This record gives sequence, structure tokens and C-alpha cells, in this order.
Amino acid sequence: MMRAVTIERFGDPSGMVVGEGPAPTPGPGQVVIETEAIGVGGVDAVIRRGTLGEWGFRPGLVPGSEVAGRVTAVGAGVDAVWVGRRVWAFTGTSGGYVEQAVARVDDVVALPAELSSVDAVTLGSSAPVAHFALAHAHLAPGESVLVRGAAGSIGIAAVELAARGGANTVAVTTSSAERGERLRALGATHVLDRAGEGDPDAPAAYDVIVDIVGGPGTPDFIDRLAPNGRMVVVGAIAGMPPADFGARLLRAFQQSRSFGTFSLDTVPAADLGVVRAEQFAAAGRGELHAVVHEVLPLDQAAEAHRRMDAGTVFGRIVLVP
Repeated sequence: MMRAVTIERFGDPSGMVVGEGPAPTPGPGQVVIETEAIGVGGVDAVIRRGTLGEWGFRPGLVPGSEVAGRVTAVGAGVDAVWVGRRVWAFTGTSGGYVEQAVARVDDVVALPAELSSVDAVTLGSSAPVAHFALAHAHLAPGESVLVRGAAGSIGIAAVELAARGGANTVAVTTSSAERGERLRALGATHVLDRAGEGDPDAPAAYDVIVDIVGGPGTPDFIDRLAPNGRMVVVGAIAGMPPADFGARLLRAFQQSRSFGTFSLDTVPAADLGVVRAEQFAAAGRGELHAVVHEVLPLDQAAEAHRRMDAGTVFGRIVLVP
């Protein structure tokens, strides 16, 4: 038997329940991982709120998409050399808030000894999203970047990677001056409020905008694109943009602005694995930073979600069994 967190009722975090269930058995191409750390992601909160009901999520769902720990068993077709190795793993859109998780071996990356399991689940999904989103936007050295919603793990990684990639300006939107100062330490050059205001020295327009927020404010940020500017939406924690948001692009037709979305689902598994391994190695050397807001026990998963809903999290909350 093992402990697991399930969503028995979608909505507020009180619908999350800690219980026990049978220990898993790996199927063909799968591994079982004894979890040491479990990442609490923004998508977990979106699913738990029930706003993605049309995607087929049902009560009894075990939330969570990334874990780190040791492989304890492998299924048919998986090399037994994995047993005993410490790994990071993607479990899909569910299945992570457990003491023993199942993942496809293709979604498993071995961890360097220098990187803790807590740091691994802080970076494992967020840093690749930031990397590939900036690549999707064709960021070039010397260009300006705005990261909208920079206090979460994706935003923090985007700030660091944009600065390391040679951006001449890395502006951020965030909710407080204290968060802004922490982001400056990670590479931000200008700190704006949630509406994109508050710094008279910040650029009026940007070559690249990475948007993690979405929601009704999306069109206003489209207006902040420079000529030939590119906006890439990687999340929608504030919900969907207005149905007519594309009108802002057409009104500025002569500016040649672009709008796109990005999901890791479009990245070949081999390419994704290479980037993850490189980022884990960089974090182990101290070149990329895992910002952990708090580490909580697995049975406090609902409390972790309450703090996310309150907007008080900077970086990532991590659960440990």
C-alpha cells in the first residue's frame, strides 16, 4: 500500500483528500519510482479548480506531473540498469502526488549527484518550458524581453535564461517590490506591476514577451510588442484571453507583430531529454537556480494549493512523502 492525494471534488483545495491505495506495478516501457520530491505546478491548480473539465478530468484524479526519486522496479522492455538510480520523471497530467509513481522510461532523466530531488522537481518542467519558449520566439542577443508573471518557476527560469541568452533588457511583471528585487538578482533589469507599469525607465515595447498569465489582460500586452515583436503564451493561470484578442494584432497590422502559444508536447522526446539533462547539470554547477518557496509534507498538499491560490508563492512549492 502507499499514500496518495486525490481530488474528490473539483473547486477549492478542500476537495483534495489523502488516502491509501495499492502500490503500482510497472507496465511495458514503464518504471516505478519511490518519490523523494513532488513538484506542485500551476497546471495542478488549474486542473484542481475544475476549469479544464472539458479535458476529461474526473473525481478521483491524482494530481501532479513531476517527481524525483529512486527507481524501484521496471516493466517489460526496460533495462534493469535503471533500478536504484535517482531520476526525475514526468508522470503526465496526473499521477504525481504519491509515494510511488509510475512513468514511461522515455520520460525519465537520470539526476547528477550534485542536484537534490527538491531542486530537480523545481526545474524539471519549468526550465525546459522557458528554454523552448524563448527558442520559439527566436530570441536573439541584444533584444528586449518581458516576462509576464515572473514570480513562478517558469517565469524565474525565463528571466535567467533570457539574461544568459544575451537579452539587453529583461523586464518582469510581478505583484510586489520584494519579489521584484529577488527577480533582479536573477537577471531582471526592470520591474513592473501586474499591468506592466511602474518603471518610467522601462521600454515602451519589447521584441519578445513570454506570457504565463493569459486572461483578460492579454490584449494590452500584445500592444506592448515592438515592430516584428513576438509574444509566446506558455500558460493561462488567469484564464483564457478575450475571444477577440486577435483584433489587436490586426489593428497594428503594419507592425508585423506575431502571437503564438507553446507547449512541451510539441518537442520531440529526445530533444527534450537532452535539454533537461543539460539544465540539471547546469543547476548542479550553480549556473541555473532552483527557487524553492517551501517544502511541505505530502499530506499538506491542500495547504500547498491554498498558498498558490492566495498568490503568495515565489518559485515552487515541493511536497515530500
